[in-house]
Amino acid sequence: MAVKSDIEIAQAADIKPIQEIAGKLGIPADALIPYGHDKAKIGADFIESRNNDKDGKLILVTAVSPTPAGEGKTTTTVGLGDALNLIGKNALMCLREPSLGPCFGMKGGAAGGGYAQVVPMADINLHFTGDFHAIGAANNLLAALIDNHMHWENQLNIDPRRVTWRRVVDMNDRALRTVTSGLGGYTNGVVREAGFDITVASEIMAIFCLATDLKDLETRLGNIVLGYTRENEPVTVRELNAHGAMTALLRDAFQPNLVQTMENNPSLMHGGPFANIAHGCNSVVATRTGLKLADYVVTEAGFGADLGAEKFFNIKCRKAGLTPDAVVLVATIKALKMQGGVAKDELGSEDVAALKDGCKNLERHIRNLGKFGVPVVVAINRYTADTDAEVAAVRDFCQGYGVRAIDCTFWADGGAGATELAEHVVELCDSGAAQFRTLYNDDMSLWEKTATIAREIYAADDIIADKKVREQFAKYEREGFGKYPICMAKTQYSFSTDPNLLGAPSGHVVPIREIRLAAGAEFVVVVCGNIMTMPGLPRVPAANNIRVNEEGRIEGLF
Repeated sequence: MAVKSDIEIAQAADIKPIQEIAGKLGIPADALIPYGHDKAKIGADFIESRNNDKDGKLILVTAVSPTPAGEGKTTTTVGLGDALNLIGKNALMCLREPSLGPCFGMKGGAAGGGYAQVVPMADINLHFTGDFHAIGAANNLLAALIDNHMHWENQLNIDPRRVTWRRVVDMNDRALRTVTSGLGGYTNGVVREAGFDITVASEIMAIFCLATDLKDLETRLGNIVLGYTRENEPVTVRELNAHGAMTALLRDAFQPNLVQTMENNPSLMHGGPFANIAHGCNSVVATRTGLKLADYVVTEAGFGADLGAEKFFNIKCRKAGLTPDAVVLVATIKALKMQGGVAKDELGSEDVAALKDGCKNLERHIRNLGKFGVPVVVAINRYTADTDAEVAAVRDFCQGYGVRAIDCTFWADGGAGATELAEHVVELCDSGAAQFRTLYNDDMSLWEKTATIAREIYAADDIIADKKVREQFAKYEREGFGKYPICMAKTQYSFSTDPNLLGAPSGHVVPIREIRLAAGAEFVVVVCGNIMTMPGLPRVPAANNIRVNEEGRIEGLF
């Protein structure tokens, strides 16, 4: 019998009315803003009314370095949340919303997989409740206001050559990376070189996910540095008086989205910054809301632990005052064999030797996570082709580091395939073993913070940068941004800046190409190597397989 695709499995789900799902969390129907029958936003007044409630336990799901073989963080997050509910715990999941770019490009959607999915899967992976469109509109409103200001009197003396704000579109479109705007005569504005990023790379997305309430959102939007004057002085959105209108566009989107898993358990999906460009976590407001509504909250961070988890701890937890209780580190046998040098088309054959070699990548992540003082468990996202000998090898390897590795089958079995993992996660959370700490303190210089991440997380010998970049570090210090955390922008495929250097490289040097100020998000982006803020489509995009069938149902999403 043919194996069903993710979308076929999702479309066969027994989806309950969203009011029924909300009732499990004690959310009354009048606190919901429904988007159809199966998804809703949670009203801000209700969220505020729960501010003094006790917080539940916070569990982070992260992963080994990503490979084309796949890891399955979202599938693990959903499967673990379902399993926690299955063993009688009051649990929910806090997830990121998918971007349209990867959905139509190469990576696919972000609603989980198999029988560990959030639904309605097609809605979630496409327009959902319009949050990303609102973020794009706010971003592009600011871009239009900047160009309009320069077209008229330009009282702020904005230098067209020094405008740092770019337009966005939530689609992979390499042709828009660099454009010339204002062509066609003086009535069309100031001619200048400009460009587009993908929506999830916008600083507004990062602000959206770090703001604690609407007032904080508006304040952060006002703090954005949009460019510089001819004297090289920063110009903020507040000076342009754009932050009020931008907040108005984001008001409704800022309320978290409630959906359900295939097992009818609640999940909050809200926000979605990329982890190799921004901080890669769902919104603070959704996570905080979840902690007030459930005893156990499972959330995820993007890409491997060297990017997603590091930023979750050093940026999100630092800024939001969160204290995680446990970490689930996801690995697959295929991914570890690929880290050990096995070619993609040979991953189906047993190769314990290569697997053990690839476990060096797993070891590095385990050691790194230990530096944050949060207990770790390894979840083996098991495939049918994985042999018992291979699974046993990973288990034995992890045992040598005092960490349990538990094989899970949530793709095929949903929550029932992760009950052992759920029980161990509860043990870790309730043990009080977590002694959370960040990797560096606020008072360290921006340069030393960056070097600390490179040495402690990437196992690099040092960081290097040319004089211009070093002067930019010093300039941000002088301007009062020295206490900001660092948001590293680098390849997700390696601990180094070379995406082809797999396993656990050490002794390398991390070159810093540029740094960017995100004054509204309140972090400094350090760009290492070649990072694209506007991805391109692959030779054969996933969009080629997506269609609407004769019954009006969407096919081909994955």
